[in-house]
Amino acid sequence: MASAPSFPVTRADALARLAQFVPQAGAAYAKGRNFDHGPGQHRAVSRLSAALRRRTISEAEVVRAVLAAHGPEAAASFISEVFWRTYWKGWLEQRPAIWTRYLAGRDAATARLARDPDLAARHRDALTGRTGIDAFDHWIGELAETGYLHNWARMQVASIWIFTLGLPWQLGAAHFLDQLRDGDPASNTLSWRWVAGLHTAGKAYLADAARITAMTDGRFHPRGLATQAIIPGDAPAPLAAPWRTTPAVDPGRPALLWITPEDAGLEQEAALARLPVRAVVACRSDAGTAADAAALDDALARAAAHWNAPVQWINSPAELAAAAQGAGTTQIVTGFVPVGLRADALPAIRAALSAQGCVLAEHLRAWDKAVWPHCRRGFFALKQEIPALLKDLA
Repeated sequence: MASAPSFPVTRADALARLAQFVPQAGAAYAKGRNFDHGPGQHRAVSRLSAALRRRTISEAEVVRAVLAAHGPEAAASFISEVFWRTYWKGWLEQRPAIWTRYLAGRDAATARLARDPDLAARHRDALTGRTGIDAFDHWIGELAETGYLHNWARMQVASIWIFTLGLPWQLGAAHFLDQLRDGDPASNTLSWRWVAGLHTAGKAYLADAARITAMTDGRFHPRGLATQAIIPGDAPAPLAAPWRTTPAVDPGRPALLWITPEDAGLEQEAALARLPVRAVVACRSDAGTAADAAALDDALARAAAHWNAPVQWINSPAELAAAAQGAGTTQIVTGFVPVGLRADALPAIRAALSAQGCVLAEHLRAWDKAVWPHCRRGFFALKQEIPALLKDLA
């Protein structure tokens, strides 16, 4: 896998990468962001997505740095991309049934593989990069080797997967989520739905061979791409509903801080700066990838220094109550856990903690509180609010 500074997850590496990128975040980014120059050549984009996904660096500080260097007009293209990430998060948070529906579709498609040898063979060829479509096969290999793909390349892979290879989009989304260093349930699931024509009803993204050749400096000349998008069947998306409420953090009550890959930068949050933290833990069950393990190690060290508290690795959330009691508290504080597999596990975790006299409080960042209410419809509705949001968030 590519070296950590290339796609950083620790705070020091992310800040160093941000400093490198800021000079190119204005007009140069707007001009070059959609070109894919190949592995090791992704200099036109920030490559901060893995750190932003774990919030070892925050959207707010990235946006502030870019604004300070370029101003809102010259930096508009990059700032819009940062808000896209928050848009996906907020949109799914207000429609969690879409995540549940994706999981059911993934499981049904996986079951079909056992019954349909032709589908299984096409799926196997796609996963191993043996489709004969040069760009697709290369990108599948790059993803496996580096854990990263240029965002524009992700769109091409998804489109070819769905419309040329005729594979269920849920299987492609599952593969990306498993492989990507910056894999995020909201961005990944909803981006695949967008390509498939399910997010904006009837509006699919169809990969074009000539454009792929142009945007990759002539490295690829894919043949046999679909010329028609046959949109998968799907039920209409539910209307937006308020995101789930959580127990509030009691700022005067001693706490055990539980750091997860959903928010590994809690010591940067002003609202938690003076929280009386007695101990800090992370779960080995959350460190399923090298990137997550590195981010959590780094977060534990920073939290220990900030709160002058002991840190500990525990095996799983089943040990949280014992860790809290050992630290002399019954309040456990973590960052807000958005829709995804970790959130799916929360009701059982919260119930077990409550049975042992502990409360699990989640901290929702000011950025999310401000932006998510504008993520109920299409992205354009949010985009219109960006100038006002930037002013308020300053």
